Amino acid sequence: MMKYLIICITITISCQNVKRVATNNSNSLSRSEAKSLKEKLYEDHKKNVLSNRHKEMQDQLIKIGENEMKFDLSFFGSEPDTGWSLYFSLHGGGGVPDSVNENQWIRHKTLYTFKEGIIVLVPRSPTNTWNMWHQDHIDAFFNRLIQNMIIFHNVDPNRIYLMGYSAGGDGVYQLAPRMADRFAAAAMMAGHPNETSPLGLRNIGFTIHMGENDTPYDRNKVAMEWKIQLKTLKENDLNGYPHLVKIHKNKGHWMEGLDSSAITWISNFVRNPFPKKVVWKQDDVTHNRFYWLKNNDPFERSLIIASINGQIINIEKTNASDMIIRLNDQLIDMDKKVIVKYLGKEIFSSIVQRDSAIISTTIKEYGDPESIYFGEIPISLELVK
Repeated sequence: MMKYLIICITITISCQNVKRVATNNSNSLSRSEAKSLKEKLYEDHKKNVLSNRHKEMQDQLIKIGENEMKFDLSFFGSEPDTGWSLYFSLHGGGGVPDSVNENQWIRHKTLYTFKEGIIVLVPRSPTNTWNMWHQDHIDAFFNRLIQNMIIFHNVDPNRIYLMGYSAGGDGVYQLAPRMADRFAAAAMMAGHPNETSPLGLRNIGFTIHMGENDTPYDRNKVAMEWKIQLKTLKENDLNGYPHLVKIHKNKGHWMEGLDSSAITWISNFVRNPFPKKVVWKQDDVTHNRFYWLKNNDPFERSLIIASINGQIINIEKTNASDMIIRLNDQLIDMDKKVIVKYLGKEIFSSIVQRDSAIISTTIKEYGDPESIYFGEIPISLELVK
């Protein structure tokens, strides 16, 4: 069993540095000033995106590095007062000729029907590999598409959903846990998770639809294994891991439309951008940010579990020595002292100032008006086996 020891000198130095920033109020913002600045800086970001990304949205083609992703948009009904809901729907195919994946993409555009108030975005995979939907460039494309859709089409940031079939289902298995902070819920149809973990799904709805006789790659068996894993996670964390696993009797890889019930199920979820408990499990594709946690030097399969209760933040478990805790007035009262504990030991206690630079940075990272932070606490732990 691995045990961790806090090296007090390291923690003391780290906390002193944080306190010095937190108590230097010369540039600290009040609650109202931070809110006003957030709105102003987001409007500036919005104008910049509208100006610089107009062509890629008009062409429905985004280029990032050496890859490009074209996409199709379908609008169902009229726009709700709160903004459109957005559904990403990932086509199947994979390690087949380009023409096959192209036909899969075209077919997928009309695979499902949706109720009013919804935009369906069907991206064309940038590559034709077996793992086309969970390579590292996919996350960057989705981050950009989410930003663009919020700004160009008034999408509600808290009503964004992910779904996919076959190879697209493979992508949902992997993308949903590592990008859970961007989605309200996700639906996996007829895919395989490969090596990924469900731990990051704590705060979103997740449903699996699988044919009972979908035996290639043991997809049906693995779906049942995930059913057990999700049930166990839910039993040990009653406020997390909402899920539904449907194994369709006498169906193979093609479920004859029975999987479409997943759309109704996931539509009941609304993202909470600021959950009070976060389980951040890195995949082989790592991220620097997940809800109110940040790690500038992430590594594969690392884990951070942290929770907030009133003004107290508990780092419950971690094998990452460095992290940043981000805060705003929706998570805690930033006019009062914040306490951070690790394994029951207090490692930080101070007021955290609202900082214009952090507001600006978090807007630029996600371009999400519902996921902006005002201040942060750097934490450095020395973990010893």
